[in-house]
Amino acid sequence: MPRPSPRNQGLFPCESEVARRLSQSPTEWAAKAKILERDGLPKVDPLMGGRPWPAVQAYFLRRYGLSTVQAIPPDGMENLDVL
Repeated sequence: MPRPSPRNQGLFPCESEVARRLSQSPTEWAAKAKILERDGLPKVDPLMGGRPWPAVQAYFLRRYGLSTVQAIPPDGMENLDVL
């Protein structure tokens, strides 16, 4: 059995992995993600290069009335040069 790519694991999976986890094709997911982002789906984090998977799960649990917890998006880009 092939080992999953590191981009398919972890907290910030690539979009094709998000699509796979949600039983969507990458093309279907790209179109649906644009619509769902308007409803609160977490956007791709520019620093990490992926959607935070726990926040994606929380979004869908909340969307279907299975949770009242709301994920809060980042408040802006981080400036690591000030450290």
